Amino acid sequence: MPHTSAPRFGIMTAPSQVGYPDVLRVWREADAIPQIEHAWLFDHLMPIFGDPDGPVHEGWTLLSALAAHTRRLRLGVLVTSNRFRPPALLAKIATTVDIVSGGRLDFGIGVGSRPGHPLARREYEAHGLPFHDSAHAVASLAEACTVIRRLWTATEPFDFHGTHHQLSGAFGNPKPVQRPHPPILIGGRSSATLRVVAAHADLWNIPGGGEIDDLLSRSALLDRYCAEIGRDPAAITRSIHLPVSYDRPGDTRHAIREAVDAGFRHVVLGLPAPYPAKVAQWAADEVITPSL
Repeated sequence: MPHTSAPRFGIMTAPSQVGYPDVLRVWREADAIPQIEHAWLFDHLMPIFGDPDGPVHEGWTLLSALAAHTRRLRLGVLVTSNRFRPPALLAKIATTVDIVSGGRLDFGIGVGSRPGHPLARREYEAHGLPFHDSAHAVASLAEACTVIRRLWTATEPFDFHGTHHQLSGAFGNPKPVQRPHPPILIGGRSSATLRVVAAHADLWNIPGGGEIDDLLSRSALLDRYCAEIGRDPAAITRSIHLPVSYDRPGDTRHAIREAVDAGFRHVVLGLPAPYPAKVAQWAADEVITPSL
């Protein structure tokens, strides 16, 4: 698959073990730096790193606040757990953020936390949320994507009778600013999730930092699934989340080069907290600009 476009860089500030003023400071700074095109939060209800009893902010509420304080950045949650909110409610939340931002939302969604991650698993029990097996979660995600897109685009109320989601008289008003709807980014690496990506996503995100051969094989598998349903694989932008090292920016630049060579053109740089002063400008100068 040919890749000729320049990579688009963004940042991710996990809203955990950090205060709102610190996140807001970084986003406002990034909003004024043209090399940084997008910014992201994550979707966890309890910390998955650091102090297990430390602070963590709800992603979509925080995203709406940040949308109101920025003007240029595209923004989103990398990625929303489909296990946390019913899809019709999530469609309404996302529509509101798209309106608040003036049409800058990239809608990120995934199946939710892996069952093998104990610090991620505990947040479901702590909030009274069910944690179903992976097959249930992937099937639910596919239905959710269908429901959300219909709520964003349907001009009349509709019913939906799925295996995991049932709606009666569903209707979304207002609609998102973006037409036909905000871009859909689906995160995940399993073969089952990649089939959902092939059917529903405009962007596909995968965590980086591992073997480049795995990225290539997962991307090739997505190509195959697209071909099976008659979709052009090039219609799905490849996105990667890469952790940033403040002490070793060269390592991050190397990971970017490998990812770009593998066809990933949407790069999300994970900035660890605490955030140094002028961290967004540092990321632009030390990581992004040398990689363009």
